[in-house]
Amino acid sequence: MKRKIFARLSSIFLALILWFYFAYKTVLTTPAFQNNCTIEIEKGDSFTKVTDKLVAQGLVVNPLWLKVLAYRQQIVHKLKVGEYELTANLTIPEILTIFAEGKSKKYAITFPEGWNLKEVLQEIQKNQNIQSTLSKEFTDISSQLEMTEKHPEGWIFPDTYFFEKHTTDISILKRAYNKMQAVLTEEWQNKDQNLPYKTPHEALIMASIIEKETGAKNERQMIAGVFTRRLAKGMLLQTDPTVIYGMGDKYQGNIRASDLTTPTPYNTYVIQGLPPTPIAMPGREAIYAALHPDKDENLYFVAKGDGSHQFSKTISEHNKAVNTFQKRKK
Repeated sequence: MKRKIFARLSSIFLALILWFYFAYKTVLTTPAFQNNCTIEIEKGDSFTKVTDKLVAQGLVVNPLWLKVLAYRQQIVHKLKVGEYELTANLTIPEILTIFAEGKSKKYAITFPEGWNLKEVLQEIQKNQNIQSTLSKEFTDISSQLEMTEKHPEGWIFPDTYFFEKHTTDISILKRAYNKMQAVLTEEWQNKDQNLPYKTPHEALIMASIIEKETGAKNERQMIAGVFTRRLAKGMLLQTDPTVIYGMGDKYQGNIRASDLTTPTPYNTYVIQGLPPTPIAMPGREAIYAALHPDKDENLYFVAKGDGSHQFSKTISEHNKAVNTFQKRKK
């Protein structure tokens, strides 16, 4: 009788081992979900909490296997905070690996060339996936970015930045600031000789003006040439984008004659030389142009109305161009 009982128990035990083995092998290759889903692992979530979230999203595999496989992969306590997009073809081991490696969902934010810092901050503030921590004071932003400059305008590199949910605004700005520093340093090291800039910051100011004056790639170095020659000759820059920047919220789409004579630190119809800070975020091409101006003799340019400009060497040529391309609009 004892032998029969032992034989039966042995058979049952063997059957359980075989069942567990084949069930384990099946779980390794079985998709965990029937549909795509998103799960967020938050700070402080226990493994049980994560399991509950997966079950709530329609986990088709017995949740017991989650813990079994997590212990086998030695990642029970290695799951990283983040928002994860899980496709229906993923298996439990693959999902656990994704959690452990922190392959969370990425969002994107884009800062176009020519935007100013105010526009950048507005874009960040309306993005619900970015955690807001910044002060609205520019001096505070400079401090948080650990900048040597007191004003952060122009120091944010225009680009698309990818980030995870709950990333802070300052961390995104730091990445953009670091990239601008890297680009400016690289371009400064390869600059032309005899330029009217003492520092990379002055070159950045010029690049921001070029960025606002034209979006035409073939004109950037021509614009740079006009302005560098004006600086060298002691002429006023007389560029409208700086006037507009200095007007701030007072600018309503038009520059009046009185605006051109109203002193501000940015009114280049009044002040000599460059304004105190950049007026926008220049891209690499504008920075390159500022450091490699053309070698022509043009000192003037006027918008044609089609996005391009007419360049002139003398004031008489310029006045004719103004009469042709500007006055006929009226």
